[in-house]
Amino acid sequence: MDLEYTEQYQVYREEVRRFLKGWPLTGEEADRPGAAGSFRKRGIEAGFVCRNVPTEYGGAGQEPDALKDAIVRQEFYAARAPGDLTSQGAGLLVPTLLEFGTEAQKKRFIPKALADEERWCQGYSEPGSGSDLASLQCRATLDGDDYVLSGQKIWTSNAREADWMFGLFRTDPSASKHAGISYLLVDMKTPGVEVRPLKEMTGGMEFNEIFFNDARVPAENLVGKPGEGWAVSRATLVHERNLIANPNMMRDTFNDLLDLARRVEINGRPALEDRALRQRLVEIEGYVRTGETSSMLQFTAGVRGEPLKAMRPMMMGKLYSTDTMQRIQKCAYDLLGAEGMLAPASEDVAGWGRKVTATGWVEAYIFSMGPSIAGGASNIQLNIIGERGYGLPRDMRPPSS
Repeated sequence: MDLEYTEQYQVYREEVRRFLKGWPLTGEEADRPGAAGSFRKRGIEAGFVCRNVPTEYGGAGQEPDALKDAIVRQEFYAARAPGDLTSQGAGLLVPTLLEFGTEAQKKRFIPKALADEERWCQGYSEPGSGSDLASLQCRATLDGDDYVLSGQKIWTSNAREADWMFGLFRTDPSASKHAGISYLLVDMKTPGVEVRPLKEMTGGMEFNEIFFNDARVPAENLVGKPGEGWAVSRATLVHERNLIANPNMMRDTFNDLLDLARRVEINGRPALEDRALRQRLVEIEGYVRTGETSSMLQFTAGVRGEPLKAMRPMMMGKLYSTDTMQRIQKCAYDLLGAEGMLAPASEDVAGWGRKVTATGWVEAYIFSMGPSIAGGASNIQLNIIGERGYGLPRDMRPPSS
């Protein structure tokens, strides 16, 4: 596998690095509210941020180039600079609207999502419809120029802070469960929309349940055609899984774990010198490198226009990422020992550069179990990989005698 970029792209990488010398901001500019947003706007004007979003919707309007996109992601991530937003609005809704939205919807919603002026949440899961999402029962009944919503959503991330929701609703109860679903944009301030927080074992309340009590949503907020919500949601789901499957994040977090191992002691010596721990770290790095290689294979196949070759590593990416992040966080939690039992605490146990506290590591370990459900549970993902990636039959039980 040739991992070198041609001279043309090496030059482009240097252009990105020169731009990033302006981050982090210093002086008065750094103290101004919205400094990160200001730098992102500068990145859009320079053609590095929101590269492929047309200028009329607030993006940089650059020609598609997967190699340039990869370079920008790598360099911005390494510099910890504010690049493309990975929020549900910019990261999930925007690419979905670019593919399925009307011109009016694109002009109305995309610019504000990119600027983080309107925040979004995703209304998919319901109390009885999690992994089997197509069985959802939340209704949207057409009444004149409005859809009237009734029912409940649950496990909705950041719903209390969200201005809008993109969600799935059953608009035709008589159709098959996949065919009777539509994709709607819902203003969270609509009368009849009630948000209730759910307290998590970390003490936080990121997740929420939402109740719809005859909330009226304009029919013009329908994305795609009535009954085609399942197809639209598949596009959103692909982007969600790609956001979770981030090899840069895996490598970065693993490096954090190594730093922790250098500073925490086992039997009076740096933990990194412990033979058993070193063996564990080598095993984890094997998973990290597997995820990185899988991502490279997907990327290469995509650049070459070979979607079938890109499909398997793309489907595996989310699975690799969530599994490996759990291994990293569990190892860090074990290294904390008794300190982990004291969380939440304000002390910086490891005392290292990024100031990750014991609380931060413990919360990260607990949170790491969540992404294995987000974007499609891992066991469902394994079924999809077996059936669509390797052509295995849906029912592999032996025939009854």
